[in-house]
Amino acid sequence: QVREHRRKQRKEAKRRGRRKPRTDPGVPGAAPFKEELLREAEQRKRRLEELKQKQKLDRQKELEKRRKLDAKKNAANIQEQTEKKESSGKSEAKKILGKNSKKSFCSELENVIEASDVILEVLDARDPMGCRCPQLEQAVTCSGGDKKLLLVLNKTDLVPKANLEKWLNYLKKEFPTVAFKSATLLKDRTMETFSRRRGHIDLTKNIESFGSECLLKLLQEYGKTRDKAVQVGLVGFPNVGKSSIINSIKKNRVCNVGTARGVTTSMQVVRIDKHMRMLDSPSIVADPSNNAVTLALRSIIGAGESCSVDVVQAADAILNHCSKQQVMMFYSIPDFRNTEEFLSLLALKRGMLKKGGVPDLENIAKVLLCDWTGAKISYHSEPPGSQMLPPYLTEDKIAEMQQGFNLKKLEEGNNSTVQALKCPSPASSIVFQPAGMTNGKIKENKVVEEGSEWENLETSKEEEDFMETDDQDSVEEEEDSNTQRARKAEFGQTGPANSENEIAESGFDNSLSLSLDKTAAEDDAYDFNTDYV
Repeated sequence: QVREHRRKQRKEAKRRGRRKPRTDPGVPGAAPFKEELLREAEQRKRRLEELKQKQKLDRQKELEKRRKLDAKKNAANIQEQTEKKESSGKSEAKKILGKNSKKSFCSELENVIEASDVILEVLDARDPMGCRCPQLEQAVTCSGGDKKLLLVLNKTDLVPKANLEKWLNYLKKEFPTVAFKSATLLKDRTMETFSRRRGHIDLTKNIESFGSECLLKLLQEYGKTRDKAVQVGLVGFPNVGKSSIINSIKKNRVCNVGTARGVTTSMQVVRIDKHMRMLDSPSIVADPSNNAVTLALRSIIGAGESCSVDVVQAADAILNHCSKQQVMMFYSIPDFRNTEEFLSLLALKRGMLKKGGVPDLENIAKVLLCDWTGAKISYHSEPPGSQMLPPYLTEDKIAEMQQGFNLKKLEEGNNSTVQALKCPSPASSIVFQPAGMTNGKIKENKVVEEGSEWENLETSKEEEDFMETDDQDSVEEEEDSNTQRARKAEFGQTGPANSENEIAESGFDNSLSLSLDKTAAEDDAYDFNTDYV
């Protein structure tokens, strides 16, 4: 069949007159001027090739010009659109920046402290001392009102039980302390959820919360003693679990929660019952004078302002305060020499690479910080060996803070929560070296600047007064020395040696001479008035 088909095609081609293209026979060998003809043929070929190349280059140049013109037009259009958006949305941008700025965080925190009757300082059980803010505790204890301060140890399921009991015994000597484990995977009941067929996942571990009933009963009993509605404010550094505590007490996702720092930007009031309200506050702003580890774990990264924390340096500070072998075992990474090598190995393992296979150090360092501030890594720190009270705390202040709370029921509730928790073993938990309390900014920068200017004015005034008093004292000392010489001459006790010794003694004891000179000047004036006649 194929042969017949091809034969028919040949016949049809002969009928139509189609013939094969004739090949160039070339210049015959017997032709005269053969070499010249061949050279001319080669030159023609070269010229044709050069023309083709020139035409190609011209086309490319025209395309580049068109692309540049199109790019300029697109850029001009984009600029016009951005200018329109900026002009139309300047007010919205200002509002957003105002909400996320650190000054607004401080002002909202002040409002929460002023409005609340009981303040819950939320601490991360992995580093409780690093989550404490001495400025906050001093402001509450020295406020002069009936405000109470409670400590809430959150994330207790990430710490060994023995370490948790040590911290509870250490902290309850200063403030009443509550052990707490918040629920993390609560759903919002107001939002519609679409069910899809998925594998069965056990979410009971993350939905359950421990210590919520104990804390709620403690606050309700305190409210009964006051015979009025109680407002409870939750305060703490970022990612300690302030909003999640409110969600677990309310048993609903009322406040926004996330692994990022600074999710809560303003005060939020949540009604628990008729006699209690809880105030969710933005996180405390860490002072930049703190250590590198405290800034790495407690600072607000990217809160409206330019981020002052270098992510790679923060990761370096965290790794320097941990055991190298335990970190290698947790991340299953081979031995490394420095932090950059560790981050590069971790980026290769998790596939966080840039173009050309270069490891993305910044993004992997951010992931590391999220692991350490979130609930992924189990690490613990040991409490101090000796109990040293801060200067703003006395025995009277401790008794005042404990007044109105049932401490026996609190201990029983803490014991029941510790027994019900499923804590990691000490071998699987990383040992962390704490860096002490974290200094924070509670007031706005403007207030601090005004206070510093006022202090400078006071110091300048004090220096001027001090200079004037020095001049007056020097004049009075000269007058008193003359009067003493005159008196000694009357009694026959004058002499060069005695006068020099007296001047030296008066120079060595300034404080005593000032008081004596004043009394002597006053006595001379009195004698002059009485003996004038």
